Amino acid sequence: MLNYNIQNYSQARYMEHSDAMGKFQRLLKRLFDIVFSLIGLIVFSPLILVFSIILLFSNGPVIFKQERIGYKGKPFTIYKFRTMSIDAESDGIPRLEIERNKYLTPFGRFLRAHHLDELPQLWNVLIGDMSFVGPRPERQYFIDQINRETDDYHYIYLMRPGVTSYATIYNGYTDTMDKMLKRLEYDLEYLDNRNIFTDLGIIIKTIFSVFSGKKF
Repeated sequence: MLNYNIQNYSQARYMEHSDAMGKFQRLLKRLFDIVFSLIGLIVFSPLILVFSIILLFSNGPVIFKQERIGYKGKPFTIYKFRTMSIDAESDGIPRLEIERNKYLTPFGRFLRAHHLDELPQLWNVLIGDMSFVGPRPERQYFIDQINRETDDYHYIYLMRPGVTSYATIYNGYTDTMDKMLKRLEYDLEYLDNRNIFTDLGIIIKTIFSVFSGKKF
């Protein structure tokens, strides 16, 4: 399923990594997440209501729920608006985004193109499963495959997963093992250097990318 050509994988995987964000900044980050996720849920509530009504009349649930692995290696349920037909993984085999694109519904394609399917993740941020900025949460199935190539993935568990990340902006969806490992490098670089200002910069770049129509 995955491309295991990893000849260009950096020697950085042998480095030790630590969280550059101190306790006080992590507290500020969490307060930011609570305040702005709550504001976001209020501001976007009309859109959330409209999208929910549209999806109610389609074949399948309104909300797509999936188990991901998050902070401290604990599983949690991620929420998105459903964008695919209900048989996308009917055989029980997890698939990458590029493989599931053929199952996108017309309305789901619109939501995905404008990243509006991510709106329910404001709830994940509010309750503390996620942050606005952090490594994108992965399924255990793909984590197991990454762990066959490197011992570094456990460092990801030092951070809450994010709605967006530096890796998301510059590496996009991960449809090969090369890109999964490259995303891990970006996430570890973020871990080693992150602070409130880097988070703000990532949020601004994400907003600009969404409004400019960039695909990622």
